[in-house]
Amino acid sequence: MSQPRTPVFAANWKMCHGPVETGAFVGRFAPRHVRRDDATVVVFPPAISLPAFAAAVSGRPDLEFGVQDVHTEVKGAHTSGIAAAMVPATGATWGLAGHSERRREFGDTDADVGRKLVRLLEAGLRPVLCVGETLEERESGRLETVLHTQIREALRPLDREDRSRLVYAYEPVWAIGTGRTASPDDAAEAHAIVRDRLAQADGCDAEGSVILYGGSVKPANIEALLAASGVDGVLVGGASLDPESWASICAAGG
Repeated sequence: MSQPRTPVFAANWKMCHGPVETGAFVGRFAPRHVRRDDATVVVFPPAISLPAFAAAVSGRPDLEFGVQDVHTEVKGAHTSGIAAAMVPATGATWGLAGHSERRREFGDTDADVGRKLVRLLEAGLRPVLCVGETLEERESGRLETVLHTQIREALRPLDREDRSRLVYAYEPVWAIGTGRTASPDDAAEAHAIVRDRLAQADGCDAEGSVILYGGSVKPANIEALLAASGVDGVLVGGASLDPESWASICAAGG
């Protein structure tokens, strides 16, 4: 029998908040955020800001953090690449893989995402696998096909034990940074599809897997999204860049 799923509040800062801004952010956010024993809070700063984030949250083990992306290779001549094995030295314990912006801007394929998951797991990091459809894919009735394919191909190189360690994030591409948010019913439908696919995948704990929603999440809609069936937390972009806004989101559902 699966254990109750622990909600996760994750912030993806993308290419915002350098080291100085990171320290200032934590200085404003930490006093506003009361530690929650019923949820996990994790921030994904730019790689250059990981040490600054670590220093700023020293003494606050409840504030976890991770890397936004890693290379598919272990090491080598890959200028600007970040090897997953380098990340734990910063204190980071999480890693994103498959974010739509990586897929769209950098050409990450489903196979690339699978290899990155392998590297993250080898490094002892907890991966968040991001999946989601474009507006054209949704309007053409391909939502289920897209989600099933992204999950199947990303899981392909993982063994049974590794598959059980993933967190998932459903992010409708059409709702990222657009101000347009999936309705709670939209989110519930997509999360059910993700969980159904996990139920079909060898080694996955469909009922125990945490599935986040990401896409124009903000304080005004966080409670409704968390109340949607199957939504176990959120992956937040723009609204996580403001300490007060992020503190409000992290207090939701408590």
